[in-house]
Amino acid sequence: MRLLVIYNPVSGRGRSRRLFEKVIDHLEAWGCHLRVIETAAAGDAEMWLRRLHVRSYDRVVIAGGDGTINEAVNGLADGNADCPLAIIPTGTANVLACEMGLPVNADIIARTIVRGKAVPVALGMADSRYFILMAGAGFDAHVVAGVSPTQKARLGKLAYVLSSFRTFFSYRFPRYRVTVDDRVFEVASVIVTNACHYAGPYVIAPTARLQAARLHICLFERSGRLAAFKYGLGLLLGRLPRMSGFTIVEGKRIQIAGPPLDPVQIDGDLSALLPLDIRMLNEAIDLVVPDSYAALSEVRAAHEQARPAEPARNSAVG
Repeated sequence: MRLLVIYNPVSGRGRSRRLFEKVIDHLEAWGCHLRVIETAAAGDAEMWLRRLHVRSYDRVVIAGGDGTINEAVNGLADGNADCPLAIIPTGTANVLACEMGLPVNADIIARTIVRGKAVPVALGMADSRYFILMAGAGFDAHVVAGVSPTQKARLGKLAYVLSSFRTFFSYRFPRYRVTVDDRVFEVASVIVTNACHYAGPYVIAPTARLQAARLHICLFERSGRLAAFKYGLGLLLGRLPRMSGFTIVEGKRIQIAGPPLDPVQIDGDLSALLPLDIRMLNEAIDLVVPDSYAALSEVRAAHEQARPAEPARNSAVG
């Protein structure tokens, strides 16, 4: 098997380098032909995938975090989407790996790369940028904006914890106007997600699925530090989806308006500014997943076809 491996050496910390090297050792022992490219700056993964003749490889393997994977998605989605994408999760949160049920285990990762099934995954688009996981505005976007690449590389998850504390005391809690298809909501924060996980293993949208042709819009209705604390605690304890003041609606076209040039996080990186237009795309990329996820996806697909659409649990305004 011919593999193009793009590796972000800054992603994660020392353990990530060791994981990457172990996976490469497994792949070479199984006779895979590898071309390994290390990124040197933000945007390199996308640049290489646009520049190279990707179709000459059986699979593209991205070793990095969710931000590096997002770059790969944007490099593959325009013209190279028929080449399956596999991952080595060496990032800080590794939300996509959690979504796939891919453990941080070199043997299992290598086996998934070589033997895993490539399944079509729906993509969202925020303005002109594709995303595979989510886009958010409000408190979480300001937390992401407060983390520099240097801090992220040096401190890992601790950088986000520190930024959360700083944001908690400095954030002014403006309101945002979110239009979901023909419904309008006034909220404190919003996360538009294609996945059920957030910030690693934490569940934010229980029925969201990578392969579903609709987005889940998570609406944080209440403002203020007390509300932000309760939302954060609810997320950590697995209670957020059931909390009052938190609503999930589904849709395919979303507009977010708020303070002009307010930051937007896309797949965990600061990638856009308000106002923002988001839409669900019919196009997809092929993602290499573990057998367990592929089997579960088939069951979920059958269930989703039989499930009627759920109405919103709150009232739209406007």
